[in-house]
Amino acid sequence: MSDTPFGFGLPPEEPEDGDEGKKKESPGGAQGGGQGAGGPANPFGFGFPGAGGPGGGDNPFAAMFGSMNPNDLGAAFQQLGQMLSYEGGPVNWDMAKDIARQTVSQGTSDGVKDASIGPAERSAVEEAVRLADLWLDDATSLPSGSGTAVAWSRAEWVEATLPVWKELVDPVAERVGLAMGDVLPEEMQAMAGPLIGMMRSMGGAMFGQQIGQAVGVLAGEVVGSTDIGLPLGPSGKAALLPVNIEAFGKDLGVDKDEVRLYLALREAAHQRLFAHVPWLRSHLFGAVEGYARGIKVDTSKLEDVVGQLDPQNPEQLQEALQQGMFQPEDTPAQKAALARLETALALVEGWVDAVVHAAAKPRLSSADALRETLRRRRATGGPAEQTFATLIGLELRPRRLRDASRLWASLTDARGVDGRDGLWEHPDMLPTASDLDDPDGFVHREQLDFSELDKMLGEAAKGGETKSDDEGDKGTEDGGK
Repeated sequence: MSDTPFGFGLPPEEPEDGDEGKKKESPGGAQGGGQGAGGPANPFGFGFPGAGGPGGGDNPFAAMFGSMNPNDLGAAFQQLGQMLSYEGGPVNWDMAKDIARQTVSQGTSDGVKDASIGPAERSAVEEAVRLADLWLDDATSLPSGSGTAVAWSRAEWVEATLPVWKELVDPVAERVGLAMGDVLPEEMQAMAGPLIGMMRSMGGAMFGQQIGQAVGVLAGEVVGSTDIGLPLGPSGKAALLPVNIEAFGKDLGVDKDEVRLYLALREAAHQRLFAHVPWLRSHLFGAVEGYARGIKVDTSKLEDVVGQLDPQNPEQLQEALQQGMFQPEDTPAQKAALARLETALALVEGWVDAVVHAAAKPRLSSADALRETLRRRRATGGPAEQTFATLIGLELRPRRLRDASRLWASLTDARGVDGRDGLWEHPDMLPTASDLDDPDGFVHREQLDFSELDKMLGEAAKGGETKSDDEGDKGTEDGGK
């Protein structure tokens, strides 16, 4: 049984740099991203608080009733009531927030408890982001995008990023929710209204449970607001998580101020890109939604569930939801959406990697070591890979990030900083997936200058307006004769 939302599973590990056949471990220590099945380190397990930890195991109801004390039992019944009474959208986001906050408060797999941020930590983050922005001025033509710099606790990260998680996950959950009502013949749907309503309520609550658990565990791993390659926080606000930065740098043998500054460079570089490339956010989120639309539902499994569903056994629906009913559809449109999203994310991360390295290399003795640590973190299943694999079934390929970084570095050598960053002016100017396979061909190819094209079109439009005005004036004069 899969322990992931919507029936998706984690991607297979991809060997990189001669590591064929090796089982890789994430910073958390467990294979496949450091997430143990069913325990607190598994962000996508389903369960209730008090049932053997945040994960709860494969049979949450049996575990729950078998070992709970009276207080936990009362909380479980309260949660069950929320599941059956929920009448909102495809995901119960109130429940997701509650579960995420509970997960954070209980501590993650590193055993570190969340804590409020003190004045010294806030000041250190603000200073790091300010210095990072100064260094980045030499490495990119894009101006600062960080209006403010903030230090977040894990709980504050949860609160600040939930609106974006909603935007990411709702399209997938909506697709699943609609399928729940479409499995019955139309003439039977009116009669089965209460049953369908209950299924959707339970589905929304179950998704809320799983997503809340995922977000809560990610809060214990991410170091800023842009770790997954998307802007999760408010626009113009560079954010770092001091407690996670300390855990990240604990065994690296690098001064903690250098670790903080290097991660501030990455956060500030992401902020510049998303602030000054206005089409980028909608391009990425549109690709996620396009990919979600291609998810198909195994209606035969869902029909079996509907026919056999026992209202007194809601665990039955949860098991069905986790047994792979929802899979990406292998169509040209789905493949195109997948390629567009994967390439765009690789280009974002590759640009950040190249720009940060250019800014840090002359100034930080640990720049190479920190760069390689972050690359390996990604290759062994970091927050981005786990998130996209489990929430929308997307299998990111870490090697694409290295390819993209090499391409951006080659562009800097061939065209300079301005020529490289000018490619972000229009999505059609960016490298494609095939360009990542042939970076030299792309670097030396003539590029269409969209700014000149826009200028020509603007002048043509202006000329047309002037001509129309002249004709109108002439018509007035002729009419007055």
